[in-house]
Amino acid sequence: MKWVVPNWLIIAGAIGQIFTALIYPYIRHVVFDWYNDIKKLKPLNQEIARTYGRYIQGLNFSFGLISMLFTEDLKNQTGLAIALTGLIAAYWIGKVITQFAYYPMYEIPRKLIFKIGEVGMNILFISFAVIFSWLFIYNLSGYLKG
Repeated sequence: MKWVVPNWLIIAGAIGQIFTALIYPYIRHVVFDWYNDIKKLKPLNQEIARTYGRYIQGLNFSFGLISMLFTEDLKNQTGLAIALTGLIAAYWIGKVITQFAYYPMYEIPRKLIFKIGEVGMNILFISFAVIFSWLFIYNLSGYLKG
C-alpha cells in the first residue's frame, strides 16, 4: 500500500495523546468534579475508580510515548506493528464510540471554555482513531502481501 502515514502525523498524534494524559486530572477535577463524586462510593469502589482513572491516563501517555519514540517501527508492517497499531486504534475507536454513545446523556458545565474543550477533545479522539486505524490497515496490508 503506497498510502504511508507520514511521520509528522504520527508525532502529532503522539503529542496529542500525551496531552490528553496530562490534562486528564484537570478534566476529572474541575470539569466533572469527579473526586467529590467518588467520595460517595464505598472505599473499595473508590479505589477501583481511581485505579481505572490511572489506567486511562497511563495508557494515553504510554501510547503517546511509544508513538513518539518508535514512529518508524509503528509502520514497518511487521506482526508487532499490526498488533500495537491495532490495539491503539481499537482503544481510540472504543473511546470515540463511548464518547458519543454515553456521554451526551451527562451535562458538562456550560462555560464556554468547557464547550471549546469538549469539541477539541472530541477532535483529538477522532484523530487518534483515524491515524492509528490508518496505520493498522497499512501494516496489515503490507504484512499480508509479504
